[in-house]
Amino acid sequence: MSAESQVDRIVLMVVAQDDADALSNALIHSQFSVTRIGSTGGFLRKGSSTLLSGVNHVDVDRILEIVKFECQEREEMVPLQGLPLAGDAAFSSRIVQITAGGAVVFVLPVERFIKT
Repeated sequence: MSAESQVDRIVLMVVAQDDADALSNALIHSQFSVTRIGSTGGFLRKGSSTLLSGVNHVDVDRILEIVKFECQEREEMVPLQGLPLAGDAAFSSRIVQITAGGAVVFVLPVERFIKT
């Protein structure tokens, strides 16, 4: 492994379940290895995926470009009763517009990388 290709960063990406397949495929197509972990959270308690990729610092910007392209925010219509609300609003049949998608990305330093 050359000095330039050594893993010195881990890119941790939390994305909507709807975007996870496209992002995983795009990363693999761009020669990045990726590990996918199912997760749940956020305002709507919808499914999400956490993707991990160990890379060299020179590749971080390229990964961020792929994430931006594949995980764009979008407007969705959801029933008000599906939102975590209290009181009478929790039983309303109204439809509201919310922003979904996007990604949360953490770039972390790697102290040691071992592949066996």
